[in-house]
Amino acid sequence: MRVAMGCTEPAAAALCAAKASELLGENSVRLHVSTSGEMLKNAMGVGIPNTALKGLKAAVALGAAIADIQAGLNILSTIDEAVISKAEGFPVSLTIVKDVPSLYIQVEAVGLNHFARATISGEHERFSELVKDEEVLLSLPLDGCSATLEEVDEVILSKSTLADILFWVEEAPPEAHALVLNALETNLAIARHSLESEYGLTVGKTIFTDYEKELQSLDQAFRRGSALAAAASDARMAGCPLPVVINSGSGNQGITLTVPLAPVAEYVRSSDEELARALLVGQLVGLSLTAHKSRLSALCGAFTAAIGTACSLVYLLGGSQKQMDMAFNTMVGNLTGIICDGAKGTCALKIYSCVEAAHLAVKLALKGVGADGKSGIVGMSSQESIDFLARLMKEGMGKTEETILSIMVGKEL
Repeated sequence: MRVAMGCTEPAAAALCAAKASELLGENSVRLHVSTSGEMLKNAMGVGIPNTALKGLKAAVALGAAIADIQAGLNILSTIDEAVISKAEGFPVSLTIVKDVPSLYIQVEAVGLNHFARATISGEHERFSELVKDEEVLLSLPLDGCSATLEEVDEVILSKSTLADILFWVEEAPPEAHALVLNALETNLAIARHSLESEYGLTVGKTIFTDYEKELQSLDQAFRRGSALAAAASDARMAGCPLPVVINSGSGNQGITLTVPLAPVAEYVRSSDEELARALLVGQLVGLSLTAHKSRLSALCGAFTAAIGTACSLVYLLGGSQKQMDMAFNTMVGNLTGIICDGAKGTCALKIYSCVEAAHLAVKLALKGVGADGKSGIVGMSSQESIDFLARLMKEGMGKTEETILSIMVGKEL
């Protein structure tokens, strides 16, 4: 969980270019980008904050013009007219490379006297290679983590059960409570701003206009949560210059795991402590699910995040671990297969659908009803469902990813 301005793939591209330009130490004559198809897909249709621009090449040019990585994934918040003007003078070429992690981008900056190369892979802020002229300044494995971190991820994330998560949440320190409550407020701010503006498809604003200000029922609180989440995505995907607290490298996942809880917490009048614990449940479920798939999977992240949202809402409404398990499995039985075709305006539609599905799963679970292990790929428990989802993502989505990318790149040619 961290703050990011704009979609995280363009932000990572800008960050990579900024580092290459920083290393170069002089103005670039040209820039060349080598990137995975998944990175290109996720940056192709999303707006860049503080500009009217879209796409990976534009993000790289802007990053090279900034030439400063201090802001991290907030780098796009530093764009001004001078940066845009300078970026317009950088010719950028691009190549899609294979046999690299899904999250991979390399920027080569060529000046009159020097050459520099920076590579980000595995994580949005993780530099795996830095080169200036003939000197290798940094060289790490492309896959994203050191052996120590891989071991931690394996034990704490990939193998965590709902019981493990609930046990930790009950003992979570105040710092964790503050982190998730701040994330909620940050993400609510962009949702509220979106309701006052015209961003993207205006999914959230269109739906929200039907509701009265005073919450009269839990159903109304649910619907308001769906609308607010969609509104936040409308704005973020259109390049709104407000930050979002991300989960697993994704702003849309961060939105899905936070915003829908606010109206429900308001309706049931939960305390900050109760709300914080519910938010922690969802964040950890979201992180756990992401640990089972590649960072930029062909399976929509709004869907996996909404599973965490369902668990959060069951917790907030006083449900049991068994009911969380039911809600989890119902989500797997409902929306598994929803694809990721990049970051763009229609993400708000998917977030709305996924959060609405979470609400249905919660209602059924609180009645003691849920999809069972006889239903398709649904497991006998949430943990078994996670295993089946992991198999689907790793074994079954490769060709889907290739087809999605082929369609999207074909539209650009």
